[in-house]
Amino acid sequence: MFELTPVEAADKTELYQGLYEQMRGLLHGERERIPNAANFAALVFNSVGGLNWCGFYFFDGNELIVGPFQGKPACVRIALGKGVCGTAAVTRETQVVEDVHAFPGHIACDAASRSEIVVPLFDAAGHLIGVWDVDSPLPARFDDDDRVGMERLCAVFLASLRGEI
Repeated sequence: MFELTPVEAADKTELYQGLYEQMRGLLHGERERIPNAANFAALVFNSVGGLNWCGFYFFDGNELIVGPFQGKPACVRIALGKGVCGTAAVTRETQVVEDVHAFPGHIACDAASRSEIVVPLFDAAGHLIGVWDVDSPLPARFDDDDRVGMERLCAVFLASLRGEI
């Protein structure tokens, strides 16, 4: 069962620094997207408290398609511009949503989710690869510390695909 207590800011800094170092080691020398995404999701899900789902949606040239994840079964397809994931993909900005029920057009794959953070992913040329999506049953679970930490972890994932780590 996931932990239902908020994480203090100082703890988050340490948590994300440790995850950054572990992620670099885990993905070092491996360029394959699916295994790297699977290991990425497993490490985050088992290391960050208060989550009920985390995973990737990859852009297939038309829409976002579910990729490796941890948690309950997920929505398979998300249209660009729809929900938090589709919004992050179109705006090219990380979305931090304190209350998913207040987000216009939120797609409820898991009714237990209350807050969400989604990081858009782009290749070196600026083309959309997909999004990294993290859900929590806790309202307002994610803050700017989580945004910075998750974006930094996603940079490691992207660097692995380019063979840079």
